[in-house]
Amino acid sequence: MNVVATVLQSGLGPENPLVQLLGLVVAIGLVIVVGRVVLKVAWRLVTIAAVIIGLVLLASMFLPGLL
Repeated sequence: MNVVATVLQSGLGPENPLVQLLGLVVAIGLVIVVGRVVLKVAWRLVTIAAVIIGLVLLASMFLPGLL
């Protein structure tokens, strides 16, 4: 017998509240994992930008004719 048919006949179809809750929790987990990766990259970009701006500021202070 088909596995999908067996699951649907057992009452674990998409209309079951527990199945919907599990789907919601899994979706939230995926959003959190993707968000962590995106924030990790964003923090690196912010750090790099802060260092570059700091170096430009120092250069403009000590080498005013350069910029």
